[in-house]
Amino acid sequence: MHHDEIKGKVEQGQGKLKQVIGRATADQRLRDEGVADEVAGEAREDVGRAKRKIGEAIEDVGERIKR
Repeated sequence: MHHDEIKGKVEQGQGKLKQVIGRATADQRLRDEGVADEVAGEAREDVGRAKRKIGEAIEDVGERIKR
């Protein structure tokens, strides 16, 4: 797993927590921040997944060239 995938998951979790706290305290700003953090985390996770897949593809090409 690429480190951006992990960071993205953490960011999503933080966003969800902010949303829960925002709802519980009737703090719309905190809830909105949570939504933004969750979306940003999803994007970061997607970027990490893409980086990992590109890296795996490059490794596969390298292995085929060695044969």
